[in-house]
Amino acid sequence: MMQPLLRAQVAETARRLHKAGWVANHDGNVSVRLRGDRFLITPTATSKLEVTEATLVVIDGAGNVIEGTRKPPGETELHLAAYRARPDVEAVVHAHPPYATAFGAARMPLEPVCLPEAVVSLGLIPLAPFAMPKTPQAVESVSRCAAEADAMLLPGNGALTLGTGVQLAYLRMELVEHLAEILHHARVLGGAQPLPAAEMAQLLEQNRKLFPRGKRA
Repeated sequence: MMQPLLRAQVAETARRLHKAGWVANHDGNVSVRLRGDRFLITPTATSKLEVTEATLVVIDGAGNVIEGTRKPPGETELHLAAYRARPDVEAVVHAHPPYATAFGAARMPLEPVCLPEAVVSLGLIPLAPFAMPKTPQAVESVSRCAAEADAMLLPGNGALTLGTGVQLAYLRMELVEHLAEILHHARVLGGAQPLPAAEMAQLLEQNRKLFPRGKRA
């Protein structure tokens, strides 16, 4: 893909996050991998509603600005940690969707695992250890989770999703929030019931075949 198309996709995805109500104030960020250890990312101190192609920033693998007049976000290292852990990942979305963020804030994983389709699409969704934002511990948490998963909850810091493209990363965020809302509502009815172990194993195998992790296409 040419960078102009990627710029349009990243800016549009940022605005979609705002429209969905998954970010507030300056929360969240969207990034994609470019060629040559370069990354395109949404800028700091900017509402996702106001992100345009012109406001995006190009950085290198150390977080240094290569192109753009804005500064990269303070949590750039979370994105870079995911890219380092997963050569196959081409896009990262970080947002604070309310239901998923509530589970993380309560230090509760998205369990029981109850929706077959979600397992096929996402696999398992780890709850990362708590870490204060912008710390080495936060980077390490993302790195460890990203090595094994395409979506994760960050306690007190929303959710992070990965994909081979920005659309897939966005859709995974959408599914994480949908699953969290279903689990929340199921509690009123006595709680969701977990999938049987044998079926879980089959579903996870389907996920691994559909979305092999670690190898770049």
